Amino acid sequence: MLHRRRFTLAATALAAFISLPALADDAPLRVLVHSSFSLPKPLLAQFEAESGVKLSIIKAGDAGEMLNKLILTRAQPIADVVFGLDNASVAKAQANKVLEPVAYTQGSATAQVDANVVPVDYGFVNLNFDKAAFAKSGLALPKTLEDLAQPAYRNLLVVPNPATSSPGYAFLLATIAGMGEEKAFDWWARMRGNGVKAVKGWTEAYYTEFSRNGGTRPLVVSYASSPAAEVFYSKEKITESPTGNLFLKGGVFRQVEGVALVAGGGQREAAGKFIRFMRSGVVQEALQTTMWMYPIEAHTPLADVMKHAVEPTAFDSLPAETIADKGTGWVARWTQVVLK
Repeated sequence: MLHRRRFTLAATALAAFISLPALADDAPLRVLVHSSFSLPKPLLAQFEAESGVKLSIIKAGDAGEMLNKLILTRAQPIADVVFGLDNASVAKAQANKVLEPVAYTQGSATAQVDANVVPVDYGFVNLNFDKAAFAKSGLALPKTLEDLAQPAYRNLLVVPNPATSSPGYAFLLATIAGMGEEKAFDWWARMRGNGVKAVKGWTEAYYTEFSRNGGTRPLVVSYASSPAAEVFYSKEKITESPTGNLFLKGGVFRQVEGVALVAGGGQREAAGKFIRFMRSGVVQEALQTTMWMYPIEAHTPLADVMKHAVEPTAFDSLPAETIADKGTGWVARWTQVVLK
């Protein structure tokens, strides 16, 4: 999503948070992030000015691609700190020993990732629908995933490929968590027969195939915050989102992502400052309308537009160890069932 909001920095809040003296070492802190990382440039610049920490932000593609790069370069780490590992990927990171323990006890997080990952934000992967398309067709919204396998919903859904997309992977995990492995893959097989379309990533699914953006599919795997982003970026002033969320059993996955120390990395004092910065009030407020995630710090004021990003009352999840053990096999099986 584009990030167009001008951010007015709460300077006093940030200054109160970063009170340590400037570092003598001019080497930048190497921060590895996924492609969706986005914070206002003035906010990052003020962090650098007040902490004495120079940042080198390294974007490494999708979250899965980012983790693979960490693993492949663990003998010679390419970063000191990493942001964006989540509860679906952290067990793989731990198994490959690419993280170091981090001491952080401040704040009041509403969810956790792992002992070595400081949680920063969370979000939900679920189905979105195009309100105008459904109104025009007169078709009722599906009430269950089983409905989507019926002929009335043929050729209506587009999903990102779990092999190449973190939201696609999260949605696959949601179906397995919600239905059980065998029933989930049976559902996927029937969805193939009912015309589900799989594309490489979320961008292609949302901005090319979703009917809201000129495509032919009125149902798409996206995020619970996407309707709020539609209002935020609308060229016209609107008070209702043109898209809505579908929180169906087996179709909602909660992602909790955080920041961690890279094993073998340097700049530990600077890394500590950056970790605290990511949990500061100014970042927790800013990430809502830049990365479109919910703040992990309890009591963080929500942006007004987030009233269009209603959180589901229930979601599906799996133990991180189970995901680490079976995730690769599930993706391979999905590829066989849906694409081959």
